Amino acid sequence: MTNIKDIAKMAGVSVATVSRVLNNHPYVSNEKKAVVRLAMEKCNYQRNINAVHLSKGKTFLIGVVIPFTNHPYFGLLVEGIANEAVKHNYKLVVFQTNYKEEREVEALKMLQHKQIDALIICSRICNWDIITGYAAYGPIILGEDARGKNISSTYIDHYKSFSIALEYLHNKGHHKIGYCVGRKTGTNSKQREAAYKDFLHKWQEEFRPNYIFYECFNFEDGEEIMQRLMKMENPPSALLVASDQVAAGILTCCKEHNIHVPNELALMGFDNQPIAKVMNITTLEIPLKAVGRKLFLQAMDSSTISHEEIAVKLIKRQTV
Repeated sequence: MTNIKDIAKMAGVSVATVSRVLNNHPYVSNEKKAVVRLAMEKCNYQRNINAVHLSKGKTFLIGVVIPFTNHPYFGLLVEGIANEAVKHNYKLVVFQTNYKEEREVEALKMLQHKQIDALIICSRICNWDIITGYAAYGPIILGEDARGKNISSTYIDHYKSFSIALEYLHNKGHHKIGYCVGRKTGTNSKQREAAYKDFLHKWQEEFRPNYIFYECFNFEDGEEIMQRLMKMENPPSALLVASDQVAAGILTCCKEHNIHVPNELALMGFDNQPIAKVMNITTLEIPLKAVGRKLFLQAMDSSTISHEEIAVKLIKRQTV
């Protein structure tokens, strides 16, 4: 395999001159640049980019952990990260975990082995002990509330946002409110659960476990929720749905079964995704691209630990 010593010999210049040409050093004559490049072309010389990164201490790669690549929520997050990465001449390495712990650990090990410069975890499955155990190897940024932890984060206060939504539905006259979320575990789900229980306690409303629906991620999950609701003797009068995709599935199923929204069932989604605009779903807007941008910038600034809260905005439409 040809190396820079071979190139220097072919071009009749020093190894130092070849190195300067490879690194675009300004103090090399055009004549020497030309002979070095001609020698490289003749022997089809390719730089060892891994060695270059090793010498510079950077790969210019950022790892991004998401559970699903086909979900609009994470698509918008990654778009925000990617747009900022382009500005800083970085590339992304995307890890789809399907909420499998071992896949998230693979991403953490890439950080440990210096194959990436930083790791952004948009939705975590590993416990805190595992995450903090890898923090010494490089910047880890979380897309959840990590206040009190020695790891930077950009997050939504889901306790606050859920409380806002629940109070809004209550002021609309609803006393039987249910909610739909993705996972039972996780910081965001725990915050939502706490907000829900505190809301019920405040208004002395009955806690009904069957009003809570888990594993709700996609449009089809909304249809399944409606099948369960239609079998209930005493169904909720309103649902707070942590995904516009799921809310759209519920609304579609309501129309198919002539269930009037919002008179028979009020719906409030989350994220203000395009489908919510098309279907006139009341929702709490999260500026996901802006969240992605902040996550990337935190990955770039590894000198400090910071926690950035992103506010939600209530978008009122026809479903409440």
